[in-house]
Amino acid sequence: MPATKKSKKKTFRTSTATVESSDSGITSLSPAALGLMAEFFKVLSEVSRLQIVCALKSGAKNVTEIIEITGLGQANVSKHLKMLTQAGVVSRRQEGVCVYYQIANPFLFELCDLVCNALSIQIEQQSQQFQQLGVMRQPR
Repeated sequence: MPATKKSKKKTFRTSTATVESSDSGITSLSPAALGLMAEFFKVLSEVSRLQIVCALKSGAKNVTEIIEITGLGQANVSKHLKMLTQAGVVSRRQEGVCVYYQIANPFLFELCDLVCNALSIQIEQQSQQFQQLGVMRQPR
């Protein structure tokens, strides 16, 4: 009889729900869980929001500091911070009259690093393919 692999369950908390994942990963997620994942990625699919996330990598910032770092307008930053906060990507804390925003889940930077590494590999492969095409086109 073949040995069976025990499935290890991992639990993580988002701002709105507790989600369990197993070693089988994304393939075992329900359509509802996949919908949550899709919404999470939609929030990150906007350049201005990614700029704000990058600005917060070094630590908590207020809106004025985020505006200075990103060059975005105040209304734009506020709108995107609201979306990031609602999605649980960013958390906020008030100190007196000032509100500070910070990344709620530091795993986000690991995710971004994975995507950047995958894109680098893809670009390198495409570059090599273009170089090979150039070699093939040279007259002999």
